[in-house]
Amino acid sequence: MPAALLAPESPALVLEPDDQAPAKARRYLTERFRELGHADDFAGRLVVTELVTNAYKHVGIGRIVVRVFPDGCEPLTVIEVEDEGTALPVVRDEDDDAESGRGLLLMAQLVHDWGVRRLGEGGKLVWARCAR
Repeated sequence: MPAALLAPESPALVLEPDDQAPAKARRYLTERFRELGHADDFAGRLVVTELVTNAYKHVGIGRIVVRVFPDGCEPLTVIEVEDEGTALPVVRDEDDDAESGRGLLLMAQLVHDWGVRRLGEGGKLVWARCAR
């Protein structure tokens, strides 16, 4: 079972689903990476931006919760984004004519692995594991 499904107690960022959420999530991720001793947060910022933007744009209600913590078994960092939506994210096929819809495809190329699971109390949790 991926470590992302067994998250240790870690500080969380709780966001309102608005246009400021992605920027706040990037600042939180940069701070967490610094606390964890990670020098390069570029991929992490892209990942958290994509996941929070999806929660904000496609769910738009409730709260968004972001967590960043080290994977206990491997030299990876886990990024989790929880929202109250029921629709699961889908990586779309490449479409040269599309004006959007490439974010998850790009993210999937940047991370070690990622996934999603439904939460018992409703909503979902999307996680990604990035190399440190």
